[in-house]
Amino acid sequence: MSTFVLVPGAGGAAWYWSRLIPLLHRAGHDTVAVDLPGADESAGLPEYTRLVVAAIGERDDVVLVAQSLGGFTAPLVCTRVAVRALVFVNAMIPNPGETAGAWWDNTAWLGARERAALAGGYGTEFDLSTYFLHDVPPAVAADLQAHQQPEANAVFDSVCDFVDWPAIPIRVLSGEGDRFFPLDFQREVARDRLSLEPDIVAGGHLIALSNPEGVADYLLHRHE
Repeated sequence: MSTFVLVPGAGGAAWYWSRLIPLLHRAGHDTVAVDLPGADESAGLPEYTRLVVAAIGERDDVVLVAQSLGGFTAPLVCTRVAVRALVFVNAMIPNPGETAGAWWDNTAWLGARERAALAGGYGTEFDLSTYFLHDVPPAVAADLQAHQQPEANAVFDSVCDFVDWPAIPIRVLSGEGDRFFPLDFQREVARDRLSLEPDIVAGGHLIALSNPEGVADYLLHRHE
């Protein structure tokens, strides 16, 4: 039995993984979805890392799964505890010593997002419905509003203070329909920073809400 430790993106709501968790349990695995204090201006990456490490505790056979902004917490967790594998899901993949605030310009994200919008025929101006909720079932999107909170600046100012990637399997899972981090952009970042090609499943940025079956199938077949 593996333990999938699930790190959410901006806002820090463990609820983000709520549709995925039952599928992993049904397959006989344990899960730990970590709530992070996204709105807390005093909580940066060191605090996020401490909370994930504490949630792992004495568990072994851990697969660490990080969504979006959670990608900046993941390598720091790997410096503190042993994990069997690391999976980035539509994630911000950091370089050593980078801040999440600098990542956007360093990766030329905005231009990539706007070019994808023009090619895809949707608006270049960010709004939640267009970029995050376009493929999430309406009832699930309505529930999301009750759980989401704004992300404070503290994490974006924190340095991702690691030196090397751990010597474990690292995977990148990308949503084919992600509008916030378009697929071609994710490919470029994964190639540049990890020398990896992303694995692709259907879904947008909030892929664990829009296509939990696809994410579960990927995790179970790649990491069992």
